[in-house]
Amino acid sequence: MALPGARARGWAAAARATERRRRVEGTGRSPRPEPASQRAALYVHWPYCEKRCSYCNFNKYIPRGVEEAAMRRCLVTEAQTLLRLSGVRRVESVFFGGGTPSLASPHTVAAVLETVAQATYLPADSEVTLEANPTSAPGSRLAAFGAAGVNRLSIGLQSLDDTELRLLGRTHSASDALRTLAAARRLFPGRVSVDLMLGLPAQQVGPWLGQLQELLHHCDDHISLYQLSLERGTALFVQVQQGAVPAPDQELAAEMYQGGREVLRQAGFRQYEVSNFARNGALSTHNWTYWQCGQYLGVGPGAHGRFIPQGAGGHTREARIQTLEPDNWMKEVMLFGHGTRKRIPLGTLEMLEEVLAMGLRTDVGITHQHWQQFDPQLTLWDVFGASKEVKELLERGLLLLDHRGLRCSWKGLPVLDSLLLTLLPRLQEAWQQRTSSSVPGG
Repeated sequence: MALPGARARGWAAAARATERRRRVEGTGRSPRPEPASQRAALYVHWPYCEKRCSYCNFNKYIPRGVEEAAMRRCLVTEAQTLLRLSGVRRVESVFFGGGTPSLASPHTVAAVLETVAQATYLPADSEVTLEANPTSAPGSRLAAFGAAGVNRLSIGLQSLDDTELRLLGRTHSASDALRTLAAARRLFPGRVSVDLMLGLPAQQVGPWLGQLQELLHHCDDHISLYQLSLERGTALFVQVQQGAVPAPDQELAAEMYQGGREVLRQAGFRQYEVSNFARNGALSTHNWTYWQCGQYLGVGPGAHGRFIPQGAGGHTREARIQTLEPDNWMKEVMLFGHGTRKRIPLGTLEMLEEVLAMGLRTDVGITHQHWQQFDPQLTLWDVFGASKEVKELLERGLLLLDHRGLRCSWKGLPVLDSLLLTLLPRLQEAWQQRTSSSVPGG
């Protein structure tokens, strides 16, 4: 088996060779960018963890033993199949999520990247992100992932309080987290993101803001703030139901979030999405694809995707979900080349609803040009310009609708969910009005 570094050099060399070939074919000029229908991000799901955290209901498994060579072959096979079915010619970014993908071998990461580079155009400077937990990512292991082609890390730090970490069921301590973060920053300077949770049971505003201030002394240029969501079926949900721990206080969580936004703004971070903050241009380009409703392929057990299956003669974008359970998923991949369990065609209205709900999560919002890529006939002005309810939101300073497009204000971003309760029905009404007026006698 080739070493991870050799594999990484392999996909980087393949990317350079493809670019040189395109320059030759284009008589020396830079290659023209592919249309949006031929570009996509790639998400790769590693479903295994050492331990299930008390708050987590994601698709993950605690295995007795992982046949990684078999899993690697199936990830490679499914990536090849979905790239062919999608007709995608350029992969913009790759994200290894989970689960805990830092438990996988760097060989697995390198094999997937090499496959993508051979099947399509993967630029040598593409963002390649790996999610990592502190306990599964000592410095030497992180270096091996870097040699395999990873150039950005997302570290599940979650808290700098050991009592909170135990409550969450995390296997690392605060000192473990800071040690891993320091090693990551040495290896991937400017390209390390950390997650911090808020709204935990018994958590108070002042101490949490103190954690955030402490983190600013150690962090890189990207921080994600996530409010705890108490999910039915998790150990923490049961503890709260039984009264063993207090229920999270939603008002305190809102105070933490608002205070955290202000702390990060003063520290030079841009809140470019509801939960994500970056400075020095260190945005996650992979996640930006999601929020802009770009195409993405989901590889691995339970992965989700959104793409037009052009390679199979399709013309409509589909939402795809892969089989959840790893063993069943591998059997399907070995039989059919992929483990897609659900294929849901997305109509234009469904796409516009996604554009609205996802685009408003960002500080850019939805530009008129972006909206018209999905429906050139029904403009943002047509949908929202004459609505009394929307006008009220504009007057309250929660929304902005102007020559740039539609977006939330700084004040409106934290209450986006409530804004969508007004905006989505208005979109549906405008769509129905247009549809009925286009029907003879309608």
